[in-house]
Amino acid sequence: MKVALFQTKLAWENPEINRTFIEEYFLNEDESFDLFVLPEMFTSGFTMNPSAIAETMEGETMAWLKELAKKKTCAITGSLVIKENGNFYNRMVFVFPSGEVQFYNKRHLFTLAGEDKVYTKGIEKVIVNYNNWNICLQICYDLRFPVFVRNVENYDLLLYVANWPKPRINAWDALLKARAIENMCYTIGVNRTGEDANKLEYPGHSKATDFLGNTIVDCEDELGVFIFELDKNAQQETRQKLNFLNDRDDFTIL
Repeated sequence: MKVALFQTKLAWENPEINRTFIEEYFLNEDESFDLFVLPEMFTSGFTMNPSAIAETMEGETMAWLKELAKKKTCAITGSLVIKENGNFYNRMVFVFPSGEVQFYNKRHLFTLAGEDKVYTKGIEKVIVNYNNWNICLQICYDLRFPVFVRNVENYDLLLYVANWPKPRINAWDALLKARAIENMCYTIGVNRTGEDANKLEYPGHSKATDFLGNTIVDCEDELGVFIFELDKNAQQETRQKLNFLNDRDDFTIL
């Protein structure tokens, strides 16, 4: 599977500007790909003011994502603020080329920023099947909590989207590698760049890591689209050879 990740700056609480900027890069990319990955809250930046930018699943951004996915016959994923049944969610949507949508609501809300005060946390672990790849969807702060994401389903790809700030970027680098190694799966983390309205700096460091913790691509602080290919057969062969996942502990999340 060929993946394109977009490491980008984000305009604060301005979905229209962000959609226009993303679309320009997306449509001007000549190389084909199967999956296009955007950061967390790609329409707004990491805002604690959801009422200013929240949309519905029938809103403008979702319609726009479906149109883009159809144009390039690829899937698109990233998170945005969704209002549903009176609640706000930090929701990672996965839009298929057909227009079908699956989604994951962020489980671990970032209490340090008060995210838990304004957003409703998700409950379900979500794994989507796309092109015969089982993909586990996760958002930013989820990265710090390995139990919830433990690979008991034998998924093939672990995918994080984030607004992870510079002061804690060493944790981002280390934990992405750890999640890949302990779950024996390709792991991708897509972070933003630039500065937000709260003067927080985001250094990028989006990366893809293989099932043994080897770096496939590291974007460092560059803005742009980065394309790379994942080999499912190589991952399966390594799992069968080493059998580490067979020795994992059984547990139940209460």
